[in-house]
Amino acid sequence: MASESDSGSTAPRRLVGSISMQHSGCGWQWQYLIMVDDVWTIRAWEKIQSVLLENNRSSRIIVTTRIETVAKACSPTIGGHYIHQMQPLKFEDSKKLFISRTFVNKNCPQELEDVTNNILKRCGGLPLAIVSIASVLAGYTSAGSKDKWESIYKSIGSEMESNPTLEGMRQIVTLSYNHLSHELKSCMMYFSIFPEDYEVHKDRLLWRWIAEGLVQEKRGLSLMEVAESYMDELVNRNMIQLRVDFEYYWMAQLYRVHDMFLEVMVSKSLESNFVSLLGGQYATMSYDRIRRLSIQGDDDRLEIDAGLQEARKNNVTASSGIDGISDFGHIRSLSMFQHSGQKLLDQLGKFTLLRVLDLESFRGLTMAHMRYICRLYLLRFLSLKGTDVSEIPPQIEKLEHLQTLDVRRTSIPGLPETVKRLYGLERLQISYSGEANHMWRLPLGLKKMKALREVGFSVLGNDVQVARDVGELEHLQELVVYVDDIVFDEEVLDEFAKSLSKAYSLRRLIVGDVGYGKTLNFLDRLHAPPRLLRYLMIAGGIDRLPSWIKSLTYLVQFNMSWGKVVGDQLFDVLCELPSLKTISIHNYCYAGNDLVARARHRFPELINLRIASGSQFPNVVRFEKGSMGKLEALLVNFSDNDAKRMVGIQHLTCLKEVQLWGNKNNPALTGALKQLKSLNKRRLAESNNQFQIVVRYD
Repeated sequence: MASESDSGSTAPRRLVGSISMQHSGCGWQWQYLIMVDDVWTIRAWEKIQSVLLENNRSSRIIVTTRIETVAKACSPTIGGHYIHQMQPLKFEDSKKLFISRTFVNKNCPQELEDVTNNILKRCGGLPLAIVSIASVLAGYTSAGSKDKWESIYKSIGSEMESNPTLEGMRQIVTLSYNHLSHELKSCMMYFSIFPEDYEVHKDRLLWRWIAEGLVQEKRGLSLMEVAESYMDELVNRNMIQLRVDFEYYWMAQLYRVHDMFLEVMVSKSLESNFVSLLGGQYATMSYDRIRRLSIQGDDDRLEIDAGLQEARKNNVTASSGIDGISDFGHIRSLSMFQHSGQKLLDQLGKFTLLRVLDLESFRGLTMAHMRYICRLYLLRFLSLKGTDVSEIPPQIEKLEHLQTLDVRRTSIPGLPETVKRLYGLERLQISYSGEANHMWRLPLGLKKMKALREVGFSVLGNDVQVARDVGELEHLQELVVYVDDIVFDEEVLDEFAKSLSKAYSLRRLIVGDVGYGKTLNFLDRLHAPPRLLRYLMIAGGIDRLPSWIKSLTYLVQFNMSWGKVVGDQLFDVLCELPSLKTISIHNYCYAGNDLVARARHRFPELINLRIASGSQFPNVVRFEKGSMGKLEALLVNFSDNDAKRMVGIQHLTCLKEVQLWGNKNNPALTGALKQLKSLNKRRLAESNNQFQIVVRYD
């Protein structure tokens, strides 16, 4: 698909489809079904159409667009017979949606009945308009709010009622934005930094907010807790969309804004000089003074060549793009969403006030660039995640204001000793290499890094004092640490167990080993486990689950791999946890033939069970009647097991989705798929309570 960045217009947002081959007398023929989402220009459609095959094999293309002329250009028949006009919601459905978002499914008060009906008429049956207005009015549902509702009704243009145009939609979205507090307005405008349809991880976004100074201090709360309250407010107002996904070991929370909201946020940001956008459709933009610079889309015009630099010396300044920037000294944040453009980074030495540098997935980062970065004295947020950097220079210690350092998915084997002098560092996320000698070892003197809240993959060395130092990190909320059973002595393990017992603030814990013994049996020595744990993963050799897990009343997710527990012990320990929602079982976690959810394993809140192990065991996954009564999602991996079976699925009456993983030719997977389809037919006949079946082939 050709990009429209060279013309300044917008390329389609998504292209998905499937391709198959059919054999005819003339040989193999391609057949395809493709959906192109949100086409904005006829030119974009023409470029797409020019590369598609026309072989009369009943291939189909589905295009979505908001623009009627584009729809007509895409329709192959005169009169647009293949155009489907999306219809607005009927009034009754509009009202149900509005009330569910405004009053949380309670009845609309009688005094607000008339104004509610008037508001819904002006929304014209558009779901986004209804949800946006509902998010504003949800804060005014107490008695005596009628005047406020009337005021908001009058602010909605009357043309929406008869002609719900895109301009009318923007008006309603703008109305939602205008009713935000000053702090939330800044946080919403911040989404204009990210490209259209971009999903940003929660931690990345919130730490950036903090580094930018957008989060206000509140007595009794940390800045992260305040930032989370901002995010919760925006989600509750339906201004931000949340998607939960399983990434690595944890549930990842991903956020994005609807493209209509993004359009308004970009407009507001450019108007107030909050963000400056370059690249792609913004390649020709020019700015007087830049505070936050976001580079979006690969574009040759973003490069700075020797000729342009010479022109600057002669006071000849180009009017747009990077070459139009004469002063880098006011830039507070730089975000790169293109994958090249090293010459821009050659200017990093001029970014003297930079606080946020986000280079995630950027290619071409050199040691010269790293030396520039280590001179950015005011830097608070540094993400090199997914870059091709291979070394962190010892001069990193000069970044004494640094709060976040993220070097995941890089080839960096470890960190320099000077990292421990970053006394303000709160978040340290590093790569997992799978080998202890290529992972960062917790340094002697760790206790001086008092600000640490998150420590990604690390190794605990054979040093008693380092094991003690972990217990001195009183703000620590996330810890990923591996022990090496080859070098460890019992005194180190005893001290580490004591330190974990003192980690009162700990919320997420991954503890593993890099050997093949049963080093993790030391976990049974914790006399007082971190009771606020939300997420726990045990990744290594252990005889049985520690009994203290039963006391983790806040635990939401439990993961395990390489543990090789047997019998009912796994579910016996976990089944009574009042907050547990997700269990993930990875390779070689279970050593028995049958993994059985007994009738006594009721699990009061469990909704996700992921048996992601593709190994031989468990061979049978069985559910007795009465077990896991609230389970909604089940995943079973058949990858390396031709004999795996599921028994008792019919007892899981709340199931909404079953995912199967494995090879397409695996008879066990084929049999399970047939079993699930048969069960769905019975449910359709009996109660219409079917579940979705998803198959992911290796």
